[in-house]
Amino acid sequence: MKKKIRLGFIGGGYNSLIGVLHKVSAYMHDRYEIVGGVFNSKYEDSIESARQIGINRERIYKDIDNMIASEKEIPTESRIEAVCILTPNNSHFEIAKKFLDNKYHIICEKPLTISLHEAKQLLSIKEKNNLVFAVTHTYSGYPMVRQMTKMISEGLIGNIQRVDAQYLQGWINPIIHEKKKRKSSWRLDPKISGISSCVADIGTHAFNMLELVSGLKVHKILADLNNLYKDNPLDIDANILVRMNNGAKGVIRSSQIATGEENNLRVNVYGDKGYLKWQQENPNKLYFLKENEPIKVLKPGHEYNYPISLNSSKLPPGHPEGIFDAMGNIYLGAAKAIRGDNFYDHEFPTIYEGVRGMDFIEKVIDSHNRGNVWLELEK
Repeated sequence: MKKKIRLGFIGGGYNSLIGVLHKVSAYMHDRYEIVGGVFNSKYEDSIESARQIGINRERIYKDIDNMIASEKEIPTESRIEAVCILTPNNSHFEIAKKFLDNKYHIICEKPLTISLHEAKQLLSIKEKNNLVFAVTHTYSGYPMVRQMTKMISEGLIGNIQRVDAQYLQGWINPIIHEKKKRKSSWRLDPKISGISSCVADIGTHAFNMLELVSGLKVHKILADLNNLYKDNPLDIDANILVRMNNGAKGVIRSSQIATGEENNLRVNVYGDKGYLKWQQENPNKLYFLKENEPIKVLKPGHEYNYPISLNSSKLPPGHPEGIFDAMGNIYLGAAKAIRGDNFYDHEFPTIYEGVRGMDFIEKVIDSHNRGNVWLELEK
């Protein structure tokens, strides 16, 4: 068996919810070993994070520059090989660039950066150095999303003629209506979040999911956004008309003020022969509908699923698989790529999806600001 990939964490300390998800996911398939990093902006908190998961404090660093310089003094066979970036949006570019320049593989939270220009710079460095760069669009790792993607690519629903994706949350609703509260959230601070809150945070998931499962590209968009209050500079609600590159039309909806919603991500793809529907809050059921036939409900772990779906299922049929498993599948795909093993198409989202996401975010904001006009995404 090949040696485990030596992984460093940037962010994701002991008090981080997303950090727990990434740590569990990295260990899930026994392909990584977390050996060090900069877990928190405060060195003392990083040390505490390391203590809680049993990492040698000598591999805990005060900052990124110190980490890169110190790791160079360690024998090659013991150095950190890949880093997981879990910091706020505005820091992704600088951190990723430094590690790419020093030949590290990257696993990065989305959005990739806060501008398309920055995203393209990272892509250029990644390609120049022939490195693996995964972007953690978590939901792409679900077995039934992978089943849906394969079924559509095999033509089981025919030619796609309509698409519909949504991601609805309500968590900002208790915050947005009080000026002091909305000023205290970094998600609503353009200096940290960039030009968007809702579209960048969750709208990109719906966008990525739509392109992934349909196998198509969003060609044009027309966006209508809602900030709700004049002193809130960032979008918290979005309705986006889309035209796909095959001529199909549809909509992407995302909201952080959909009162009472939790993580209502859903994608529907309608072909001329059938229709597939998947919902994140009920992720183990994929609905397959055809005219004049009973609804079929496909579930993970069964032999009727495609190999990429079965490869992503860790439990026998009837046992629920969840978000930790989905993220773990992304880490597994990235590990295969880092070690040069064979892996399935779409086994992990790449920097290319990250760049597409940034193009989508910028075009959505621009469309809205220009009076809700159609704009074309890059090919």
